[in-house]
Amino acid sequence: MAEIDVEAVERIDEGDVPTGIDAPEYVLYGGKGGVGKTTCAAATGLASARDGTRTLVVSTDPAHSLSDTFECEIPAEATKIREEIPLYAAEIDPDAALENQAGMLGTDSPLGGMLGDEEDGPMASLLGGAMPGADEAAAMQKLIEFLDDDRFDRVVVDTAPTGHTLRLLELPEIMDTMVGRIVSLRQRFQGMMDGMKGMFGGDADPKEGMDDLDAMKAQIERLRTTLRDPSKTDFRVVMIPEEMSVFESKRLLTQLDDFDIPVGTVVVNRVMENLADVTDAVDSSQFVTPNLDSCEFCQQRWDVQQGALREAQEVFRGHDIKRIPLFADEVRGEEMLRVVAACLE
Repeated sequence: MAEIDVEAVERIDEGDVPTGIDAPEYVLYGGKGGVGKTTCAAATGLASARDGTRTLVVSTDPAHSLSDTFECEIPAEATKIREEIPLYAAEIDPDAALENQAGMLGTDSPLGGMLGDEEDGPMASLLGGAMPGADEAAAMQKLIEFLDDDRFDRVVVDTAPTGHTLRLLELPEIMDTMVGRIVSLRQRFQGMMDGMKGMFGGDADPKEGMDDLDAMKAQIERLRTTLRDPSKTDFRVVMIPEEMSVFESKRLLTQLDDFDIPVGTVVVNRVMENLADVTDAVDSSQFVTPNLDSCEFCQQRWDVQQGALREAQEVFRGHDIKRIPLFADEVRGEEMLRVVAACLE
């Protein structure tokens, strides 16, 4: 692979890059942190909106970088970020969503008390601490609102790193556990119901809070049903060509399989290869490539990547594998996002 002695691209021919994408109404990018999920989600959302499809790109990752990628401020609520195309974006803040949810329910209700972040509150004391995954639950409920929003034809999700995503999928079981603990408490302290009513909000019936829990459980279960339907959802695993990333991605695939969530696409990001080997939609001569003839560092990294790619080819056999080259410049702004979108087609 010869070195191309030119500056990285400044302008590309918009007519050469894809308009629209071939995907169902929900596209989710998952994987460990730092592999490029945000870049892929932003590129997919941009390409989707370019053909007039009303598209929302939403991030559930607490370490938000969607604003940096799109080079504009993105709020927590779904907001149109481009005038010329129907592209919307939102960055869900789990802590803010948790606080808002607890505030709406009231911290004296069972659900509000568990979602609240006060570790010394009455419900936290009775239940042995704040509800596990409470921030994920609040963020997921916000995501469900976006998925149900009829303003959008497609929703592209930049998920949190692997561990957070899996905890979201485990929430129905967590909710079952919490409901069981509340029921157990009510049975054990039947004679103290008058005092308990005060903790649950004056004369309010504690069952109202149970109804809130049941409603949230139903919402999360409905989301899981959607994720399990390949006609509605395309879950895409993103990785980089390194041994540990291959291992992490393999483990994620196994865990998603345990939840009956099919993965059709695996994206390998930052591959040291010429853009022309990935897509012919963009003039690759405008991009610099690693010099494998005289750069010893480049050659060693190439060898590491080739070993990881061979392993990935075996591990992910049967999946649609997409590759994105390692670019000299950081992928930010619409110009580079359109190039990434071309690689994902």
